[in-house]
Amino acid sequence: MNDQWTRRVWPPADDAHTPGPAPGGPAPASGGAVPVAGGSASASGGAEPAPDDDLPPSAVWYGTPVEPPRRLPRWLHRLLVAGAAVAAAAAVIAAAVFVILSRGEAAPPTMVADPLAGVSYSLPSEWSEGMVAPVTGFTSVAARGDLATVMARPEVHVDPAGLAPAVRDLSDLYAKLLLHGDEVTVVDDRDVTIGGRPGHTRAVRAEYRDVVNQPAFMRVTLLTRPDGKSTVLLGLAHPDDPRSRADIETVMAGVH
Repeated sequence: MNDQWTRRVWPPADDAHTPGPAPGGPAPASGGAVPVAGGSASASGGAEPAPDDDLPPSAVWYGTPVEPPRRLPRWLHRLLVAGAAVAAAAAVIAAAVFVILSRGEAAPPTMVADPLAGVSYSLPSEWSEGMVAPVTGFTSVAARGDLATVMARPEVHVDPAGLAPAVRDLSDLYAKLLLHGDEVTVVDDRDVTIGGRPGHTRAVRAEYRDVVNQPAFMRVTLLTRPDGKSTVLLGLAHPDDPRSRADIETVMAGVH
């Protein structure tokens, strides 16, 4: 193979081994320096290297390689993950404590005081005290919307032996005035003692033949009073459902 096709290897050869001119080319001037690409002749006759002569060709074209960013140590990565887990757990615990404390600091139940009827009673959740018309004879009322109602009023003295007949008469009267049921069934009739006061209670369920009105529930309770008078408690629920019944029972059982 001819010498002019021989490929140079990197790094460049020393000046002493610099190949001569190609055949047929001009000869260098005597005593002069051999021109070097990218360099200039020095006063001593040698070639001054170019600034990029010490770099490989890839560095000349693409730039000096940059060291990649350092990765976090494994122990530091684990520490950060553990810290994040602890922070999340602390947030969950704080939220749970807040909910518990909020429940513990809930407002006490609403109390209804009725000095005319000689009773007071607390109300379940979603119940509120209302206003009653004087013509009804009732002196206090509480309700859960229009689903359940409890009212109280004073009554004249009733002998303990006559409590049951008096409650039966009151139940029949209020069933005719308020329920207007096509069929009224007695579901409870018994003696009671509430707040240390002897009494009697009676509950009825009214049903209707039409398809519009749902069954209704009514309870009448008559209690004696220390001053010799009596107290009438009337509970109504329409429609009749277990929660309304339970709320009425809770209100009447808490009378004192």
